[in-house]
This record gives sequence, structure tokens and C-alpha cells, in this order.
Amino acid sequence: MSIALDRVKIPPDWKSLLKDELLSPYFVDIKAHYMAALQKGEVIYPKPKDIFTAFALTPLDSLKVIILGQDPYHGSAVINGELTPQAMGLSFSVPRGMKIPPSLQNIYKELERSLHIAPPTHGDLSGWARQGVLLLNAILSVRANVAASHQHFGWERFSDGVIKALSSHKTHLVFMLWGNYAKKKATLIDSTKHKIITAPHPSPLARGFIGSNVFIEANAYLAQNGISPIAWESLG
Repeated sequence: MSIALDRVKIPPDWKSLLKDELLSPYFVDIKAHYMAALQKGEVIYPKPKDIFTAFALTPLDSLKVIILGQDPYHGSAVINGELTPQAMGLSFSVPRGMKIPPSLQNIYKELERSLHIAPPTHGDLSGWARQGVLLLNAILSVRANVAASHQHFGWERFSDGVIKALSSHKTHLVFMLWGNYAKKKATLIDSTKHKIITAPHPSPLARGFIGSNVFIEANAYLAQNGISPIAWESLG
């Protein structure tokens, strides 16, 4: 199975940066695993049209911050009479009308503590993405209701490739690495060109994210390098 580059639903700017990844044999394997799962009748989250939403909402030339997640949410809920996945192609984000997950609740608590931003009433982080925050999960798909079920597909090699390409071709990016899994990705990043901000994972099962000042630190670095800061309160 070969990959036709023009059929991969990633915007042209990202497609150009990631061409070597998208044309690699391992990406062919990812597609084969994904198509086989669909053919078996698996319900996969996020919806196929949303897998690359992180790239679609954040143009490469406006990229400022990367927030790395791990696995897409695997649950769903009924919104307006329709069964809707939590996963929407953006790390930590859920559609409007969905209950805000515990990790995102703690992210909002840190925003309130450090920047006095009132907690939003929804969990849709698209407004961050449109400002230049790449909300990237390391694994881009999951079987409904089965956590880490697509870990063997090869997605992590792709997301590692994204991180390495950004580190190599861009300057003055902020990489947010929260939790032990994400922190391991620091070895892929040139810290002489970029800012790496580590913190405990925002999950209630971890301690230390609230009080970490990660959002203040990110904006301070951007300002120091003449880059407009992220308006973390703007989620519309």
C-alpha cells in the first residue's frame, strides 16, 4: 500500500515540512493498521475527518507553542441527541457541550491561579490552536472505549518526526512537556533554539501542575523573543 501525498488530509504547509514522514514506509504501515481497523468495524476516535485537526487549525507560519498529549480520549457522550466522541483531534480538548475532563479542569485551575482567568464553561481549545498552539497527541487515533488501543499503529514515530522537524526547521518555539511520557521527548528538541517547559501531568493522579506557572513562562519566552504572547483566555 502506497501513500498518495495529495490524499493525506494535512494542509500544504505542514505537508511540505513533513513530506519525508508522510512518504516513509512506517506511515504506510500506520495507514494499513488504520484501514484494517475500520474494515473490522472498529469505532475509531476521533472521527476520520478530525485526525489531523491540530495541523488544520494551526498554520505552520503562526506556530508558537506545542502542547504534547499522549492518547486521544476514548469516551463519548450524547450532545444534542447525537453520540459524540470526546476526541476532536486536539490534545486535552473536547467539543462544546461535553463534560470537561479532569486534566483539563486542572489546566483551567492553573490558568485561574496564575493569570486570573476565569475557568471556561466548555473544553474546546480551538481558540488556542488558531492562535498558534499546536495541540498534538503522540498517538492520533484510538478504538472507542479502549485506551491506548492504537499504540501499536506507529503513530508515535510520526509525532516524534513532527517534533524533530519543528525543532530543526523553526526557531523560538515553546514545547510544553507535561508528565513523564512527554518529558522523554525533550531529547528530540534543540534547547539552544527553543524553550522546553516541563511540568507534572495535569491529571488529578499527579501533583504539581497547579502552581507550575507554565503559561506565564511560555508567554515570557515569546515576549523576550519579540513574539506576541498567547491570549490563553481566548477560546472562542
